[in-house]
Amino acid sequence: MNVSSIKIDGSQPIKLSPTRSWRTYLGGKLLDELHGISDPKDSRYPEEWLMSIISTNRNADRQHLKEEGLSKLDLPDRDISLKDLVDKDPVEFLGENHVDKFGKQIGVLVKLIDTAERLIIQTHPDRKQAHELFNSLYGKTECWHFVGGREIGGELPHVYMGFKPGVTRKQWKALFENQDVEGMLNCLHKYYVQPGDTFLIEAGIPHAIGSGCLLVEIQEPSDITIRLEKTSPSGLQIDDFLIHQGLGFEKMFDIFKYDTFTREETLENWQVTPEIVTESEGSKEIELIGYKRTPYFRMTQVEVQTETEVQGEGVFSGLYILSGEATVITGEDHLSVKKGDQLFIPAQVSSFSLINNGNEAVKALRLFGPDVK
Repeated sequence: MNVSSIKIDGSQPIKLSPTRSWRTYLGGKLLDELHGISDPKDSRYPEEWLMSIISTNRNADRQHLKEEGLSKLDLPDRDISLKDLVDKDPVEFLGENHVDKFGKQIGVLVKLIDTAERLIIQTHPDRKQAHELFNSLYGKTECWHFVGGREIGGELPHVYMGFKPGVTRKQWKALFENQDVEGMLNCLHKYYVQPGDTFLIEAGIPHAIGSGCLLVEIQEPSDITIRLEKTSPSGLQIDDFLIHQGLGFEKMFDIFKYDTFTREETLENWQVTPEIVTESEGSKEIELIGYKRTPYFRMTQVEVQTETEVQGEGVFSGLYILSGEATVITGEDHLSVKKGDQLFIPAQVSSFSLINNGNEAVKALRLFGPDVK
């Protein structure tokens, strides 16, 4: 897309349209409800991708859909992606320091996920493995922040993560070969989750998001997933490639990290405690995951009762409105936003005001790429 004739620059926030992506699991009803769809339902589109310049994923038979997953600008009658803007002028939109270190890759992917069924047990490569085995710049360390959920089949929202003491590679491989899914789940710690819970899931850690979860996942921009189940909980047959990603059924077990921990140690290792970074009479900002825990991304939550001035910090970011209605003011530009809206904030935006226009607190997630320092 040639954007040279369209007057869009990095001086103000840019509103993006919701972008749904196909997955191997069912969900998405709560995403439909979030956007006011009249007949919300679960489907194979349980994820909304945020500020994404990734145009393909590793789903079998879908590589021909070159723009699936790309974030598009919310403009009537104009088909412009965020990738178009970044490709045209990466320094203007991502910032000079970021481009010097990472080129014109955003270096992060954010997803809003609603699960109607448990996701398949899985893990992801770290950066070294991703480079050596998949010729990828990025592994997939990820962070889950839960913002809602629902009870499904009498089960409350829950997750599985980390090997219990005593689990071995030999045992794990045998369970896979026998497709003993219950046995594999019993090797992992299970935790019930509530809105506000946050977990850092490092590459190589076995995990599965359970049914009924509504969460924001911020991650390295990779879709390389090693799966352990040949049939999804809803009965979808999983292609062999989607299981081993081309490594084969033996080598894929090299991706797992076989450290084992008690239930308490697992929480100590990977549950993240939020920290207030700024607070005033009408607002506060809470760091949910920061560069002290991982250099790959950062996420904060802004809560606004009246109004606040948000500092740009010289880097690009995303803004996702979780609740309320607000006006975003940058210089002379005014932009109305509501629950479910998302913005891309170019690095050139030094600050913007967030004015609460309603009766409830405005809550918004700020989404940052990798550390440029």
